[in-house]
Amino acid sequence: MEAETLALAQEMDFSMWALFARATLIVKLVMLMLVVASFWSWSIIVQKIITYRQARREAEVFDRRFWSGDPLDTLFDEIGAEPAGQSERIFAAGMMEWRRSHRNDGGLIAGATARIDRSMDVAIAKEAEGLQGGLQVLATVGSTAPFIGLFGTVWGIMHAFINIAEQQNTNLAVVAPGIAEALLATGLGLLAAIPAVIFYNKLSADSDRIVAGYEAFADEFATILSRQLDS
Repeated sequence: MEAETLALAQEMDFSMWALFARATLIVKLVMLMLVVASFWSWSIIVQKIITYRQARREAEVFDRRFWSGDPLDTLFDEIGAEPAGQSERIFAAGMMEWRRSHRNDGGLIAGATARIDRSMDVAIAKEAEGLQGGLQVLATVGSTAPFIGLFGTVWGIMHAFINIAEQQNTNLAVVAPGIAEALLATGLGLLAAIPAVIFYNKLSADSDRIVAGYEAFADEFATILSRQLDS
């Protein structure tokens, strides 16, 4: 009897597709949800890696232009009021407020420094929001996917025990398929959660460093403008 049971177990297909096909509807929905969450996470990860790389490259190029010694007005005229780069947009926000702060007679309106700082702070906040957009999805997937997978496992094991009770048979051929299907849900949950958590931490740190660079540039730019105001 034991040899017959082992033979039946060996004949069963335990591939991932076979386990999915034999699972109950609830477990199938859980698995599909986790697969979609995993692909969604990876799409955000790849997009953010590319975006952050472009942002760092753009900041380096603009930094060289900014410190090249050319007049700031000339640089602003070259990039325009609506540039494509993040660093350029922060610079443009400060320069536009700088020019708006001049009266027709050439004098400056009071409070120009504070307005320029606020303009650049608003521009930095917008760029930070764009850089960090989507990271919340990674955090959500990383924190919830294991529990969603665990729910699928609990449901699958419950269904396996119901089958055991109905058949009144506890041999390996009856128990193994249900347990394997249930554990697959947990595995998919971990497969979705682990990369999401790792890259959420990495991309959050990268975003913070990029935004810190924007803030440092804004402080240096404000210092230059303040020096011109004093002179």
